[in-house]
Amino acid sequence: MIGSRDGWIVFSGVVAVLLLASLIGFVLNRRLRGSSSRAVIANLNARINAWWVMVAVFAGALMAGRAPVILLFAFISFAALREFITLTPTRRADHMALTIGFLIVLPGQYILVWTQWYGVFTIFIPVYVFLILPAFQIVHADTRDFLARNATMQWGLMVSVYCISHVPALLMLSIPGHDPALLIVFSILVVQTSDIFQYVFGKLFGRHPIAPAVSPSKTVEGLAGGIVCATALGTGLWWITPFKIWEAAAMSLLIATMGFIGGLVMSAIKRDRGVKDWGRLVEGHGGILDRLDSVCFAAPIFFHLTRYFFAT
Repeated sequence: MIGSRDGWIVFSGVVAVLLLASLIGFVLNRRLRGSSSRAVIANLNARINAWWVMVAVFAGALMAGRAPVILLFAFISFAALREFITLTPTRRADHMALTIGFLIVLPGQYILVWTQWYGVFTIFIPVYVFLILPAFQIVHADTRDFLARNATMQWGLMVSVYCISHVPALLMLSIPGHDPALLIVFSILVVQTSDIFQYVFGKLFGRHPIAPAVSPSKTVEGLAGGIVCATALGTGLWWITPFKIWEAAAMSLLIATMGFIGGLVMSAIKRDRGVKDWGRLVEGHGGILDRLDSVCFAAPIFFHLTRYFFAT
C-alpha cells in the first residue's frame, strides 16, 4: 500500500504543501487581523485545517491495508447518500426503497469491491437496482411525483455509491510492477488539485463566469488555472503510475475536466434544491458531496480507462 517508498515520497510532498499552506494562513491571519478580508482568511484556514484531517484519515487507511480503504469509502458513500437524500423530497412510500438502498444496495456494492467481482460490480446498481428498486416504491400505490422520486433515488445511489466505489475498486486492478494504491493517490491528488486551484485562480483572476446561474464562483480563469495545475501535477507524478509521461498528462487532463463537469452538475442540483452546500460535515468545505463532487464524475472514467488499457 502507501507504505512503499514511492508512497512515502508522495505523502511527504503533500505534508510539505500543507505545512506551507498553514504557515501562509497563519501569517495572513496575523497581518490582516481586523481587515475586511478577515472572513476570507478564516475560511481559508478552516479549509487548510480540514485538509490536515482528511489527509491524515486517507493516508492512515491506505497504510493500514485494503480492508480499511474499502470501509473508509463505504462510510463516505453512506454519508454522501445521506446528504443527497436529506436535500431531496421523499414520501412515506419511499421509505422501504430508502431502507434497501442504505442497508442492502450500499453494502452490497462494497462487498462486490471486496470480492473483486468486476462483472457484477459494474452493473449491480445501474442495471439490477435500476430495474428492481422502483418496485418497492409502488408497494403503497403512491404515484404522486413517482418519476421524480424514483429518479432522485437512482441519482443518489449512482453518484454517492456507484461512482465513489470506483475509487477503492482501483485496488482490484493487477498491474505488474505497480501498486494500485498509488493509483488512488494519483487520481485523488489530480482531481483535488484541480478543485483547489480553480478556487484560487477564480478568487485571484476570475472575471468571466462559465455558468453564473449554476455556480457564480466558477470562472473561465479559474477553470483554466485549475486544469493546467492539475495536469502539470499529474504529469509530474507519472512515475507512481503505469502511465508514460504523455499518458499521465492525458489522463490528468481528462479526469480534471470530468471533475469540473461533476462539480458543475452537482452545483445545479444544489441550486435546484435552494441550498449552498450539501452539508456541514467538513469544516470550511460543506458536506462530503461538496468535497467529492468532482471525484464522483472522475473516478469511474479513471478506473475503466486504467483497467482497459493498463491492467492485466
